[in-house]
Amino acid sequence: MGPSGTIDFSKWWVKDSSSRKGNPVVVTMENPNYSVVEIDAPDSAFQPVDKERGKNAKQFTWLLLLKAHRVVGGLAWLGNSLCSLLHSVKKRLFLGHVETEMSAKAKILFRVILTFLVMALAFLSFELVAHFKGWHYFHNHNLHLPEASEITGWFHTAYVRWLEFRADYVAPPIQSLSTFCIVLFLIQSVDRILLCLGCFWIKFRKIKPVIDGDPRSSHDLEGSNQGYPMVLVQIPMCNEKEVYEVSISAASQLDWPKDRLLIQVLDDSDDESIQWLIKGEVSKWSQRGVNIIYRHRKFRTGYKAGNLKSAMSCDYIKDYEFVAIFDADFQPNPDFLKQTVPHFKGNPELALVQARWAFVNKDENLLTRLQNVNLCFHFEVEQQVNGVFLNFFGFNGTAGVWRIKALEESGGWLERTTVEDMDIAVRAHLNGWKFIFLNDVKVLCELPESYEAYRKQQHRWHSGPMQLFRLCLPAIITSKIAFWKKTNLIFLFFLLRKLILPFYSFTLFCIILPLTMFVPEAELPIWVICYIPVFLSFLNILPAPKSFPFIVPYLLFENTMSVTKFNAMVSGLFQLGSSYEWIVTKKAGRSSEADLLAAEERESKAMSLQLHRGTSDSGLSELNKIKESQETVPRPPVKKMNKIYKKELALAFLLLTAAFRSLLSAQGMHFYYLLFQGVSFLLVGLDLIGEQMN
Repeated sequence: MGPSGTIDFSKWWVKDSSSRKGNPVVVTMENPNYSVVEIDAPDSAFQPVDKERGKNAKQFTWLLLLKAHRVVGGLAWLGNSLCSLLHSVKKRLFLGHVETEMSAKAKILFRVILTFLVMALAFLSFELVAHFKGWHYFHNHNLHLPEASEITGWFHTAYVRWLEFRADYVAPPIQSLSTFCIVLFLIQSVDRILLCLGCFWIKFRKIKPVIDGDPRSSHDLEGSNQGYPMVLVQIPMCNEKEVYEVSISAASQLDWPKDRLLIQVLDDSDDESIQWLIKGEVSKWSQRGVNIIYRHRKFRTGYKAGNLKSAMSCDYIKDYEFVAIFDADFQPNPDFLKQTVPHFKGNPELALVQARWAFVNKDENLLTRLQNVNLCFHFEVEQQVNGVFLNFFGFNGTAGVWRIKALEESGGWLERTTVEDMDIAVRAHLNGWKFIFLNDVKVLCELPESYEAYRKQQHRWHSGPMQLFRLCLPAIITSKIAFWKKTNLIFLFFLLRKLILPFYSFTLFCIILPLTMFVPEAELPIWVICYIPVFLSFLNILPAPKSFPFIVPYLLFENTMSVTKFNAMVSGLFQLGSSYEWIVTKKAGRSSEADLLAAEERESKAMSLQLHRGTSDSGLSELNKIKESQETVPRPPVKKMNKIYKKELALAFLLLTAAFRSLLSAQGMHFYYLLFQGVSFLLVGLDLIGEQMN
């Protein structure tokens, strides 16, 4: 009762409200068909009836609906991905065409792989019958043969005899080869670790090539260019319609006195329309005051080496001291020469200054991402470490500046191999010349975006060094360089990194590992299959930290490419026909957005200067008309024909068969590795690795 005799319900209401249990609940559904419901006060439905009552039934229902919605969404995504993959596989199988460029000798490797596949299928059938009959005579890889009284039937007898033959005659040679490959694998791993330690030391001590004195001190007073050395720029190309403009434009805008610079466009194109287009581009820049000339050979002998050799035979070359070389897809920055040429000053033993490559299309698809990982390690670790500690590395064939005197004293360009860049580098090293690698000077270029182009490029890069090794070995042994330099050339530069690496990768992971699933007496340690490869992949991917999400695809793809590299290595070592094959890597003609804007700005400035001068040329106008007419004529879209690669597909089925066999012996880690590696070979064999994955 209140003071006035009325009943006061306020305290009772507050007490009653506070005694109620329950908190505000907010339920948010991802499905747009549901709305957000907010309950600010307890409801009778939310009041606990007793302590045994768990969550409220309504909350529990919403939670189940939410989880079901997520599960259904995940299953739908998985189903769509699987359908897309199956559709791509069907398209490759029915619309693709099988590779036919293999010669008779090159088919030997495919037949060997096919033989292993047939044997694996036979072994699997044999083991399946034995498994379902309950003949489990080995556990933990220890063979346990039954007694004579336990053997029943002729098939059982044959199976037991096979086990005895396998343990006595098949397993020992496989185990010996496995041990040999493991030793090579460990040696190569130590080399890779030492290279990484050298790179870490360079980063820690901030070691980098420095220019002797002020690079501008040799320049005379303003307005005089006598302090600048004479530089020749060479751009070799062949039927590269997509990229000729970017390289000629970039070279023509190099920041160097015009009277101290000459640009040679070395065109080996056999398509007359492309020749006219390149001539027009050269004429355009020539009218803008650039000292640029066009050269064309009627007979394309010696490929790129023959092209460069022919250009160096001109009489006016004697007036030049240095030569910079750029492939058709390379786009040097205007200050490239000012960042590289000054390193030659005060260093008469220096023959080569090599710049690093950067890629405009490294994120185009999965294939370009994986290539970027490999090449980043090659430049930042291998070439930088060898340049700092040994003053020697393989010339990359482009984005480098040579001292012409060093080229001439080393014998010039030779046409004996398809790796003329490595050839001249080895011969210059044997003559006592030194090299410098500039990791902070980058030149933009393109990566091959299709597996076919990348495969042909890798074949040339791995067959040429073995071919060169056969030719250079006598010269290396009889040279006058130090013994440790000979050892580095023979055992590290050639044997370990060019021969042993593709040999053990293919033999160990593509042949021996699947065989051990059918011959369990010969086994591979788990650290060889998993731990060390993952660790080395981690080291390889350190120079490209943004590629860490692709560490597993990178590991699998490297093992997949070991087939091509092994085949190329054998072709070069034994001088098979394919080792002399040179196919220009197909380019797409891509440029980064910043480069396009900068090029447009420079182009507009150059055009304004041309209009101011009032220059005109009827020949150039005619060429421009031809170019415009070709651009305006609509062309029917070219349908892409994907190839089916037989060696990769055969290995895919071999690995998948071995993965299925590993399930019978409950080898989980082996199963997952063989499964993923088999799928990787399957994707490559069906030419799916170059699909867009942005």
